[in-house]
Amino acid sequence: MQMIVHPDGSLRTLYDEAIDLKLFGPLSIARASHVEPNAMGRWLADLAPVAGPCLGPFDRRSDALDAERAWLEANWLGRIG
Repeated sequence: MQMIVHPDGSLRTLYDEAIDLKLFGPLSIARASHVEPNAMGRWLADLAPVAGPCLGPFDRRSDALDAERAWLEANWLGRIG
């Protein structure tokens, strides 16, 4: 689990239950993407909630989830704001 601490003391991470995040104080949890099937039954990872791209389509939901996590870790996690 990656956790970024920004200069103002705020934290950013991809939600995971590996660490009890409530220990760090009040939480603000927001959806970063939507992983949904399209009309053809293939999977898309839509990262619009964090101003990102729509990834896919993927044959398997797990592949869309893996792509979602990789994109968020590379492009969103360390971003301030």
